[in-house]
Amino acid sequence: MAAAFAADTDRFDPLNADDVRSYLHKAVDFVYDYYKSVESLPVLPGVEPGYLVRQLKSAAPPNAAAPFDVAMHELREAVVPGTTHWASPNFFAFFPATNSAAAIAGELVASAMNTVGFTWQANPAAAELEALALDWLAQLLLLPDSFMNRHTSAAAAAAGRGGTGNGTAGTGTIGGGVILGTTSEAMLVTLVAARDAALRRSGSDGMAGITRLTVYAPDQTHSTFFKACRLAGFDPANIRSIPTGADTDYALDPARLLEAMRRDADAGLVPTYVCVTVGTTSSNAVDPVGAAADAAAAFGAWVHVDAAYAGSACICPEFRHHLDGVERVDSVSLSPHKWLLTCLDCTCLWVRDTRRLTESLETRPEYLRNDASESGAVTDLKDMQVGVGRRFRGLKLWMVMRTYGAAKLRQHIRSDVAMAKVFEECVRADDRFEVVVPRNFALVCFRIRSSATAGMTEEDAEAANRELMERLNRSGRVFLANTVIGGKFVLRFAVGSTLQEERHVRSAWDLIKMTTTEIIKGQMD
Repeated sequence: MAAAFAADTDRFDPLNADDVRSYLHKAVDFVYDYYKSVESLPVLPGVEPGYLVRQLKSAAPPNAAAPFDVAMHELREAVVPGTTHWASPNFFAFFPATNSAAAIAGELVASAMNTVGFTWQANPAAAELEALALDWLAQLLLLPDSFMNRHTSAAAAAAGRGGTGNGTAGTGTIGGGVILGTTSEAMLVTLVAARDAALRRSGSDGMAGITRLTVYAPDQTHSTFFKACRLAGFDPANIRSIPTGADTDYALDPARLLEAMRRDADAGLVPTYVCVTVGTTSSNAVDPVGAAADAAAAFGAWVHVDAAYAGSACICPEFRHHLDGVERVDSVSLSPHKWLLTCLDCTCLWVRDTRRLTESLETRPEYLRNDASESGAVTDLKDMQVGVGRRFRGLKLWMVMRTYGAAKLRQHIRSDVAMAKVFEECVRADDRFEVVVPRNFALVCFRIRSSATAGMTEEDAEAANRELMERLNRSGRVFLANTVIGGKFVLRFAVGSTLQEERHVRSAWDLIKMTTTEIIKGQMD
């Protein structure tokens, strides 16, 4: 019996160094093979819901151990065939999810270190590297010093740059940033901070006070904003969706925003938060940041800039004007996992006054108290996010910026924009198609026009566009997404998958032309 017990309790060593080396080598070989072959894989998998359990034949968890090679075999044979390949150079849907060797390496090292950096003390290097990476990116974006972490502003002042720093005289504000998972989180934490500040300002609290708070965003704002508003406790009846139209290329009209805020204030409500977008999901519209900030200033409302996708382009001087007026907003968020070669998840949030976040999100349990936190010399990142635990997210962003530098990152952005321009020119040269809104950045919104052939009605064009997207995606050769602009079904062609080259764009256009010819011929027969 004793011998049997000893056999059952053989030491389990899940971090055996030799196993780590062996498993990671095999995983790296898988990644290498994947990137070498992903172009040939169907972008959209031809699987049905529930396929994976049937394929693996393992609805119950395994009890016995199995060689690592078994898991790798099942990964190749069952998981990969059911994957939508965002890494494919034939992926043109949504917005891209970019990646790079440096980001993958940073993610690997961060996962191996597996630190939980909720406070500065829990991992000083993680806290300070995150702050450094955020400050580097903020400088590339030409954000004002008021969004910088205090060590960078102090260094700038010491170097004679003349920056105002975080503690600008007379303001008492301390700016800085944090890396979150997604834009949804950035919206949520800033909504909560704005809510609490508005309640304090209006001298009311509780549900009665919250029901007086109003929030504003153009109707092209990402749907996650409206979800975040509900999570933050705002009354759905007080969420204002400002109509946009072709006259502003579907960007915010500041006059309409101001009118809505005045109307609410006159009714005894409290304008609390305005969300503007640099690069909307549907059409890449750019809301006027400065004008929105001016409208909100009269009411003391928080202004947040969602630059999740297109903000990355603003590291290039030719696109920086889209952020003009940012010095007058309260917060800005940008997602390098979309267009800055840093794998998911990585959303950078900068705020002009970190204390407005920490006043709403701070937790101070006894077991997390430490000298650094108590001294006020650091801002614990747990107090700028929803949860407490946090990954070493700053490492991969720092790795990307340190490895490639600003010049290569700008080259990457410009290459994608140039390829999108090639596609746009192809569309405009074919009189069967129309570009629905002016191209911004690397997204082209296009459709078969109702005058594509004699006798085609708008209803026929609608059906043709829907069929075009369905056929393209079913082919496995490309993947496009759609939207609705001005009441019309529109195809979105988003350039930016990291492996894309101009040949992929031209090949996609050839497929679109061929498929359109078949559809129109079928309608005429």
